[in-house]
Amino acid sequence: MKIAMFTMGTRGDVQPYIYLSRALIRNGHEVTLGSHPCWRKLIEDAGVHFIPIGPDISIEQEAAVIRGKSSNAVLSMLKTMNFVFKIIQNSTKDVYEACKGNDLIIVSHSQMGATEAEVLNIPTVNVTLQCEMIAQKNKPQTFLNKLIGGFIGRQMAKPYNKIRRVYGLKPIKDADSIISHRLDLIPISKYVLQRSPYWEGHHIMTGYWYEDDEEFTPSAKLQTFLKSGDKPVILALGAMSFEDKAETDKLDMFVKAFEKAGCRAVIQGFQKSLKNYKLPETMIACGSVPHSWLFRQGRFVIHHCGFGTTAASMIYGIPSIPIPHVLDQMGFAMQLKDVNVAVEPLKAKDLSTQTIYKAIMDMQDSYEEKCRSAKEIAQKINTEGGLSEAVRLIEEAL
Repeated sequence: MKIAMFTMGTRGDVQPYIYLSRALIRNGHEVTLGSHPCWRKLIEDAGVHFIPIGPDISIEQEAAVIRGKSSNAVLSMLKTMNFVFKIIQNSTKDVYEACKGNDLIIVSHSQMGATEAEVLNIPTVNVTLQCEMIAQKNKPQTFLNKLIGGFIGRQMAKPYNKIRRVYGLKPIKDADSIISHRLDLIPISKYVLQRSPYWEGHHIMTGYWYEDDEEFTPSAKLQTFLKSGDKPVILALGAMSFEDKAETDKLDMFVKAFEKAGCRAVIQGFQKSLKNYKLPETMIACGSVPHSWLFRQGRFVIHHCGFGTTAASMIYGIPSIPIPHVLDQMGFAMQLKDVNVAVEPLKAKDLSTQTIYKAIMDMQDSYEEKCRSAKEIAQKINTEGGLSEAVRLIEEAL
């Protein structure tokens, strides 16, 4: 089959589709993945055919600017969503052209490609990362729930209706109306999240999608650091550590908290802050290192609870201190807490040396229990074969 899929956003919004693309290619399918031009190298280095969609911008830099203007998690997420939705709307012609000639469009969690595939009469399957977005059609509804659900549904449908108007299609009442009723793939483990009994049958949890980066070789400096002492704390805030400007005060909080707790640490991100910043000998900046390797080296990880980082922490069996920055990350943080692999989430707006130190102490106090739970979850996840299951379901659906 010739298959195309499109996604916008940070690396965490792109990586699951790289994994899926590679799995489909291994099964003999021809796959095109479209995204921001800034992700060309990432996608092509993975051996996936890339097509540029939308403006040539650094999406993580743009997200940092938006995030810096609001300390409220809900407002920050809404502003980011509006920014991405505008790019999606302005990219519809690119997506439409890229859809032509394909046998299947895999519609990403942002619903990119759904309308264009409908116009071209190409079958679709969906991918959903946030289970809160799945309509619970089989759940008994009160009048008030219907009223609230209808309002939220209309708000969510607005950006997609703008795209539908371009092609003369009728407006939809909610985003669920454009989700494929053939198949909706949810790349989350059943050992982490229980499937809702109110979902329709085509919403299927496959298990996480991931690959180990077996070709990665760490720098000699990083290898020497890791061998020179106890396992370090990993600070990996993902796209949330991309700075609009140097944030040395924020970096200071973590460094001082690590010193106070007597922890060694490996720090990802904070490129601008680290340019003129001297780290203690007990800490090292590591730059871009795959989590499949890095998380195996750490004692526990402090992270922002993006979808990919949350999954990686459980796939590789490392306990977490969650620091969610925006609304969807709070949901992923609670998943970690619910399966007992994380301490109480620390809100980004509450960050200080003392709150970080306290979270580290909470982790130290319950470390053996959290570590045991993380190892058990990882063993179960490794039995699921999420990518193979996703490919099987896609082929079966068609």
